[in-house]
Amino acid sequence: MDRRTRELEILNAIAQALNATNDVRAALVGTLALVTDLIGLRSGWVWLLDAETNQFYSAASYRLPPYLQEPVRMSGTWCLCTDGLRSGELMSKNVDVIECTRLSPAVGRRATDLTAGLRYHASVPLRFQDRPLGVMNVTGPSWRKLTKAELGLLSTIALQVGAMIERARLADDEARLARAEERTRLARELHDTLLQSLTAIALQLEGTSKSAGLSDEVRQRLTRTIDGARAAAQDARRAVSDLRSASGSSKPLAQALGSLARAFMSETGVAVSVSAAERVSLQPQAESEIYRIVQEALTNVGRHARAKHVTVSLRRRKGEFSVAVADDGIGMPAPNDTIAAGHGLQGMGERASLLGGRLTVGRRRGGGTTVSATFPLERISR
Repeated sequence: MDRRTRELEILNAIAQALNATNDVRAALVGTLALVTDLIGLRSGWVWLLDAETNQFYSAASYRLPPYLQEPVRMSGTWCLCTDGLRSGELMSKNVDVIECTRLSPAVGRRATDLTAGLRYHASVPLRFQDRPLGVMNVTGPSWRKLTKAELGLLSTIALQVGAMIERARLADDEARLARAEERTRLARELHDTLLQSLTAIALQLEGTSKSAGLSDEVRQRLTRTIDGARAAAQDARRAVSDLRSASGSSKPLAQALGSLARAFMSETGVAVSVSAAERVSLQPQAESEIYRIVQEALTNVGRHARAKHVTVSLRRRKGEFSVAVADDGIGMPAPNDTIAAGHGLQGMGERASLLGGRLTVGRRRGGGTTVSATFPLERISR
């Protein structure tokens, strides 16, 4: 009875952690902290399988040993636990303890200062129904054989985590569908109101311009007005076409940047968090240019920064919209708050200028670099 009560207390605490936030990473870190503490372990980390790229990325970690704190060792390369999930060998019914292939080089050198005494971990598959989502690993320095009850408890916790991840995915799908529906509605309204009105105005003015008795000056004014109406109608047609072509597949900017971050984490092992404090509806061109700015900034981080964590922030404040990419790497060679040559910064500056914005690059206090682009909201919003 005491064991059963303890299990229920653990499951309740984890359920509260999973429901306390919509941030998947924060929920997973909270879960790892609870699981390791309640079962008497020390460290944990979670691999998730990105549905778009089919690659694993490190979604969360808690008290990683020094050896695994190097980003390259947490990239989405092969390891025994992720391979077991892919092959179908790792199932909820056979949660077990395995030797960590990522730690094995340091273990072989007996570098306990790097491994913190860790060698084995329990690998718990994360699934929703029959669909694999990822793997949760938990471990302790003085490894002991987990009891059957503890392994069963880990399987139950994995079901809770899988359901939370699925809820987050459904929320993303709902936001993407709402965006597509909104774009379709705007395209329909533009076509049925503005475009048809402009076309009708141009036709009426054309008929008037052919009337007898008009002076040359009036005819010239009418011609200029007709040309303006036709040009506006052409712009409206282009806007309708852009909205309709984008409505079926495009994501909100924050979601698109989330996908970019997951791909970057899988490739480099550098942790990336995306923060969007407020939802803002931007023009398609603006979203595309901002996405490319962030993409280039992350490329620079991967090549030059030697960072372990990056934050991508979207903010709206006092009539401006800004995006910032901040890393904790080695920083710029010298303080710099203007667009510097090289490292793709010139291209990022040009993209910002296309939207009437400005790009700044500066050193972070305590180390690292921040690349920030700020735009007038009235220029880029819909």
